[in-house]
Amino acid sequence: MTSPVDTELVRVLAADGTLAPTAAAEPYLPLIEALPDSELEQLYRDMVAVRAFDREATNLQRQGQLALWPPSYGQEAAQVGSARAARPQDHLFPSYREHVVCMIRGVDPVDIIRLMRGLTHGGWDPTDPKNGNTHIYTLVLGSQTLHATGLAMGFALDAKSGTGDPESDAAVIVYYGDGASSQGDVHEAMVFAASYQTPQVFFLQNNHWAISVPVATQSRTPLFERSKGYGIPTLLVDGNDVLASYAVSRVALDEARAGAGPRAIEAMTYRMGAHTTSDDPTKYRSDEEERSWAERDPILRMRAYLEGRGASASVFADADAEARAIADDARARTMKLETIDRSLIFDHVYSEPHPRIDEQRAWLDDYEASYDGDAS
Repeated sequence: MTSPVDTELVRVLAADGTLAPTAAAEPYLPLIEALPDSELEQLYRDMVAVRAFDREATNLQRQGQLALWPPSYGQEAAQVGSARAARPQDHLFPSYREHVVCMIRGVDPVDIIRLMRGLTHGGWDPTDPKNGNTHIYTLVLGSQTLHATGLAMGFALDAKSGTGDPESDAAVIVYYGDGASSQGDVHEAMVFAASYQTPQVFFLQNNHWAISVPVATQSRTPLFERSKGYGIPTLLVDGNDVLASYAVSRVALDEARAGAGPRAIEAMTYRMGAHTTSDDPTKYRSDEEERSWAERDPILRMRAYLEGRGASASVFADADAEARAIADDARARTMKLETIDRSLIFDHVYSEPHPRIDEQRAWLDDYEASYDGDAS
């Protein structure tokens, strides 16, 4: 018997890169057919670039330059497609693995490294126009869905969406994982989103493992059924197919922006690397499972598709060179990062001067001074 997952999955490219749309993908084909070669090649370049950066950041952590690193290896297509589908006025709320989403929107990748190195509390200023309305990483699972819903509620109440002007109407897209989908915050966010008919998209990256807990343990039903339970129209997409990810995200964002209410997407993908660099996936995953997903690699799939369309060898050589330059630049600038003044921990706790902060700063001064001189 065919399962709902089989019948509803939006997939455009087969694992070998051939055009083989599922029935659910048929309505999205005109969007994909309208993409010029330059934009198709950009999707490929984005994925190659972030994989090179991701590997370099992992190496930097292994060499003691970062406290932690959450790899995005394997999830490039889901992130690139959805981020490229957003308009400039849209707001994006990442979790902590959406490195290429941030890069596409203009965030300096070294700002992500600064965060993981412990040199900043936030990483970047989301109000700075150069960062493309990209909000800061949230390592507390699921809380960003509430932040995103609150902003989307504001857009709805302030008539910043649903006016009929696609050049000014704004939407919100929020990223979270299969593990976070079990958090109460996510479900509270969906309650408010459905109630207020917010202009937002919930983008669930199902990478099949919440650290060492498989999806089958977390949920007895497909995860995309959860958002449907709140009355939120939900799409299931092959998250290793960048074309499918782009198309469904584009439609969902357009509908939300136009005032049709929230939408949800579950992108079926796979975390090829560790959960973070403190994790060892060999303790809970089989080699066979990893090999089966490696055969569905999103970059190889898109490369095969472009080659089939007649893309020249220079397209891929240039993408590799650009990616290497980004990774090399990130390493060089990371090695030049300096330590920070400890006073940073007292900044921005309150908007105005506060006596408790003054007391704590003085206590720390005294404490550190106690280590000066002869300890004997």
